[in-house]
Amino acid sequence: MRCIAVANQKGGVGKTTTSVNLAVALARSGLDVCLVDLDPQAHATLHAGVQPGAHPLSAWDLLAGETTLAEVRVACGGGLHVVPSHIDLSAAEMALATRAGRESILRRRIEADPACRGDAGAVRHDVMIIDCPPSLGLLSLNAMAAADEVLLPLQPHFLALHGLSKLLETMELVAERVNPRLRLLGVVLCLYESGTRLAGEVARDVEEYFRAGNARHPILSDGRVFQSRIRRNVRLAEAPSFGQSIFDYAPDSHGAQDYAALAAEVLQAAAVPERDAARRAA
Repeated sequence: MRCIAVANQKGGVGKTTTSVNLAVALARSGLDVCLVDLDPQAHATLHAGVQPGAHPLSAWDLLAGETTLAEVRVACGGGLHVVPSHIDLSAAEMALATRAGRESILRRRIEADPACRGDAGAVRHDVMIIDCPPSLGLLSLNAMAAADEVLLPLQPHFLALHGLSKLLETMELVAERVNPRLRLLGVVLCLYESGTRLAGEVARDVEEYFRAGNARHPILSDGRVFQSRIRRNVRLAEAPSFGQSIFDYAPDSHGAQDYAALAAEVLQAAAVPERDAARRAA
């Protein structure tokens, strides 16, 4: 199973919108997808059509108790499962402060789950998407400890670049101390306005940043700025209030086109390292 954490400590950059619509786009391509909402605000849960609190168990029980992933996830149809969030997750930092290995709880739950391991006879998840909170605290660390890759949504604004280096530094620490397989999948530019000079300048700055960063740390070597730009689109802002993805709410909109294109790029990004590994083995 491929596990992707969608992370950015800055709020309002399209992180949850990307998590949900990418998960649905991948499910629509025929994959079995599990969306894990680790944000106490539960916006991804709502966006996916699951009412927070309607299910007796949530991501809080997964991290703070002995609940299994199978007991928490909710089937949403169309190849999508959701691990719903709950406001109780906001207390995770304090509640888990004294627990040994607290940054790896989610990884252990995933490793123990038959669907994530691909056991014979179990429903097999092909991809897991983890929606992180807008912070670099314990919940985001759990996501990075469990993930293979990090997808970074970024608003094309100069202020949005300020926290980029801090997030990458956190990824480097997680890779060195907790999860050596972690790598940067890439940056997706959200709320993009192609008619502005600023958007193009920020895109070029980010590309240059990764060209310089590739020599600094190996986890950045596969990073890229995705060619798919998520254009500013009012339909994307409206869809969560109906508990629908953009593909259900406005399938002909620019938002649906952009997230379908991003999903295709994400799938292609997975194929390249697999081909390289096959060549090395030969």
